[in-house]
Amino acid sequence: MADSQSPTLDVTPRSRPNVVLILADDMGFSDLGCFGSEIQTPNLDRLAQNGARFTQAYNCARCCPSRAALLTGIYPHEAGVGHMVDDLGIASYQGFLNDRCVTLAEALREGGYRTYMSGKWHVGGQYDTEPESWNLGHPRRPRPLDRGFERYFGTLAGAGSYFDPHTLMRDNEPIAIETDDFYYTDAIADEAVQMIRAHQGEVRPFFLYTAFTAPHWPLHALPEDIARYVGKYRQGWDAVRTARHESLKGMGIIDTKWEITPRDEQAPPWSDVSLKDWEDLRMAVYAAQIDRLDQGVGRIMAELERQGIADNTLVIFLSDNGGCAEFLAEDGTRRNRSAKRVTRDGRPMKIGNVPGREPGPDDTYMSYDLPWANASNTPFRLYKHWVHEGGIGTPMIVHWPAVIQSGRLVHEPCHFVDIMPTLLDAAGVKYPGTYQGRPIIPLRGESLLPAFRADGWTRQTTIYWEHEGNRAVRQGQWKLVSKHPGPWELYDMTNDRTELNDLSDHYREVAQKLARQHAEWAELSGVVPWEKIQEIRRRRS
Repeated sequence: MADSQSPTLDVTPRSRPNVVLILADDMGFSDLGCFGSEIQTPNLDRLAQNGARFTQAYNCARCCPSRAALLTGIYPHEAGVGHMVDDLGIASYQGFLNDRCVTLAEALREGGYRTYMSGKWHVGGQYDTEPESWNLGHPRRPRPLDRGFERYFGTLAGAGSYFDPHTLMRDNEPIAIETDDFYYTDAIADEAVQMIRAHQGEVRPFFLYTAFTAPHWPLHALPEDIARYVGKYRQGWDAVRTARHESLKGMGIIDTKWEITPRDEQAPPWSDVSLKDWEDLRMAVYAAQIDRLDQGVGRIMAELERQGIADNTLVIFLSDNGGCAEFLAEDGTRRNRSAKRVTRDGRPMKIGNVPGREPGPDDTYMSYDLPWANASNTPFRLYKHWVHEGGIGTPMIVHWPAVIQSGRLVHEPCHFVDIMPTLLDAAGVKYPGTYQGRPIIPLRGESLLPAFRADGWTRQTTIYWEHEGNRAVRQGQWKLVSKHPGPWELYDMTNDRTELNDLSDHYREVAQKLARQHAEWAELSGVVPWEKIQEIRRRRS
């Protein structure tokens, strides 16, 4: 399984790396300090400074599909999560991880690792609000412990209050919040720290998957974090986009010849905005959510350092999709399922982006909206849900001092399906052809270990996307992409990663070849036309 270019690693039980895989939720390409942002992320910045940044890393455009690919090393449709978590009666759209894949936890556990998870699951089917309706333990409602994890703390569903999240679990049982100062981002990080602490003294290495919900809506943050950012966005989204673009170029993360995309036509010029203080506050709360996530990463790293195991712990940080321009739309016709109607102490929730309503407290349920998402995805087009660069580009940080030279930038494309082969390669664990007597779909990604150690690694495999009819294929310098129901567009990613100059008419043979490859991949992967999926969803709603 190891790539011929991979470094020779000692993979005895005492020397194999621990692995910490950290996932942010709905965070844009330029939302970290080390990726051009004004948001304070010193802990993630330190990991980047002492590790590597992958500047062309890709997810699957939305939370559930991205998590399925990340955990299995195959494309989401193949894993059973071709859309979201509703079971649509089609194997590739059943809404939960199927039995034709193995998870990272299952593979690494078979290979001698202890396996822990803290945070958002969201690949185990649909869950209603009340625990009695969750149908726990049913084969069509797999929980983390059903898919290879030994310990778990977190939420099964996709979104909810940071002060009162529903579907909160410990191991296999629902739990209630017992403290008045509960904040979910802190809880995820603190539980991850406790898992690392409890592991101390073990001979076997560990795999810890830490899946934050920050900065996914609702805009919930702590007052002391919000206070650091109030007023910092008074200059508006145009100024933020310009500053981030310049910073990204100065860091060498993007090529200076890639022009920033025009402001989204749905976003007004900042000079036309009347409620500037309110807009400033919305972005301040969003920034505070990322700031708090970074603080949690700092506590996780501090525990690794306290135990003296940070140098031989492989830490990977990513985001599950680009910045989010939508609000309460993830559940289709069940728009408000994830929003409880009252707070824990019985106060009514204020749901919606009502101009002038201040976000942040536990009795609000709001988002930061399209114009700020446009800034989060600087310098790219579009958002979560679409497969233009703004929807699928993720900041990716890899930290492993025993192997990776500090301060590296890797510009070769990579994808969530590469994480499984990379981690198994690093751990010296073979990917199985069968699991529990069942044949398993082969890995679709490549090991990134060669890119960790030296320059010159070149991707060999093509990358594919499909989400709600939006389609794309990336092969070398070329990307073919379509915003449903529009036509194919072709971009030269070497010269135009911001997708401003469609070359499909100039390079028709290239476009036709990539379109054929995408059609073949879609058939192999179980992709169903979006119109048919929409009709099934309408009938079931």
